[in-house]
Amino acid sequence: MAVRAVRGAVQLERDEAAHMRERVGELLTAVLDRNGLTAEDLISVWFTATPDLHSDFPAVAARGLGITDVPLICAQELDIAGAMPRVVRILAHIETELPKSAVAHVYLGAAAALRKDIAQ
Repeated sequence: MAVRAVRGAVQLERDEAAHMRERVGELLTAVLDRNGLTAEDLISVWFTATPDLHSDFPAVAARGLGITDVPLICAQELDIAGAMPRVVRILAHIETELPKSAVAHVYLGAAAALRKDIAQ
């Protein structure tokens, strides 16, 4: 079993807590599904949010999915002029048999433009 990192991002349409929980939940579910993972395979998850998101902590979405015994942390993304607004990013550390080249990084919707080189 190897430790790998998987990235992902999603852009929110608006800064509302319920909307954030829904979209971040979709992102986490897609990361797990596309990599054949369960919550048991998660080691830890870092969430970052752009400075224009204030309604909730992105990690609340993970707790809502039943991910309760995994260390989670939230941080603010750098405030860079011209950066895509209302984006939540994740960096999840996982246990998997997948080689690095097979890990599916997930960028949903408009966030796919952030990493065209690895977006699935």
